[in-house]
Amino acid sequence: MAKALGPPPAGWPLARAAEGLGVVVPEDARKALVSWLDLLVTWNARVDLTAARSADELVDLMLADALILSTRIPEGARVVDVGTGAGAPGLALAVLRADLEVTLVEPLAKRAAFLRTVLGTLGLPRVKLEAKKGAEVASSRAREWDVALARATLAPAPWLTLARDLVKDGGTAWVFLAKETNPTNPGFTFVEELPYVWPLTTASRRLVRYERREGVRPGR
Repeated sequence: MAKALGPPPAGWPLARAAEGLGVVVPEDARKALVSWLDLLVTWNARVDLTAARSADELVDLMLADALILSTRIPEGARVVDVGTGAGAPGLALAVLRADLEVTLVEPLAKRAAFLRTVLGTLGLPRVKLEAKKGAEVASSRAREWDVALARATLAPAPWLTLARDLVKDGGTAWVFLAKETNPTNPGFTFVEELPYVWPLTTASRRLVRYERREGVRPGR
């Protein structure tokens, strides 16, 4: 059953979330994020798009990971987000970083319809939607992106296997973790692990960055 969820009287706690993670959100991005969250709760009254039970939970779920990523991705990068769902983290990242070219991959019809509505409302010309499974996109657009993301779509190890077919040599795959161990994959080299806490609900999270290094000779 769809959840009865809406913004608190004081509005969505975006500023508190951003401040908790040390990120500055421009005013135009803030307005776009508010419009997205408002659309999300409107749709969620009819169609299950989120399991969040409060405004704090929704803001953390939809924005916290994107806020962290917004400070870590190179300027002008081509980004693919597999299993975007209601828009996290790819759509939020696209709003926060207008310089990025972002492809949202979401095969479920109701979620894809919601994303189309959001993109039409916000007017994000550098964001495209692929209403397909990640494996289909990897097959038709192999190694096209600089950065690949997927949160809660695949287990960590299978995600890296798919990401090998999505990113260019030297490209980056991010793995979102809570308590899981860091995965390994012969096509990727571990680069860094970034621990953080969702600021409104205090959930502990980790982002792990890998680089696709299949073109590097052994010993380098």
